[in-house]
Amino acid sequence: MSIVEARDLSKSYVGGDGTPIRVLDGVDLDVSRGEMLAITGASGAGKSTLLHLLGGLDRPTRGFVVLDGEPLHGLTDEALATVRNRKVGFVFQFHHLLREFSALENVMMPLRIGGWDVRKARSRAEELLARVGLEGRMSHRPSELSGGEQQRTAVARALAIDPKVVLADEPSGNLDNANAERLHEQFVTLVRQLEIAMVVVTHNRALAARADRALLLEGGRLRETDVREVVV
Repeated sequence: MSIVEARDLSKSYVGGDGTPIRVLDGVDLDVSRGEMLAITGASGAGKSTLLHLLGGLDRPTRGFVVLDGEPLHGLTDEALATVRNRKVGFVFQFHHLLREFSALENVMMPLRIGGWDVRKARSRAEELLARVGLEGRMSHRPSELSGGEQQRTAVARALAIDPKVVLADEPSGNLDNANAERLHEQFVTLVRQLEIAMVVVTHNRALAARADRALLLEGGRLRETDVREVVV
């Protein structure tokens, strides 16, 4: 069963001169449980736009997305937000951690917002931070963590709600090679152990090579690609 299903997904914007700009043009996509998919392509090809449509952060001009059997089209903004909060974890190039809170508190945040009591939220956050190798860094604030540790905290936060899919946009773009490689390895491990679906937008050949499949977004459409075609 596909966790993420997209059919005829298209997105157009109106340019400054009033001319329509088509970013995506009839994208079809399926991502299964326990599968890691890499989306590659040149800057400006529409990779982030595609990720936003898959996660319900934006609405398509045409086509539809089904997430874990639940169609996103036709939902109100409130209903769409509810689906996102229950089923989708996001990891961005910039970790967006709250600076005044510890790593533990950052990971607890979505759970507390979701109504979890403090004790259960703390236990879940501790489990996830340990899973990404931050057992001894839970009380540290973002400014006291390395770039790699901050991004792993962001990964733990994305997993807090036990999502069906994690969508990652250039997650290792700001990391040095050693930290990037560690993050890539943890992505593979988490996908296998937690049996989640993961879609990663990346320019990183090493990360694309670790995915089960790599697709190239070019001219608004997706096609199978060789990792050597990844633009760096």
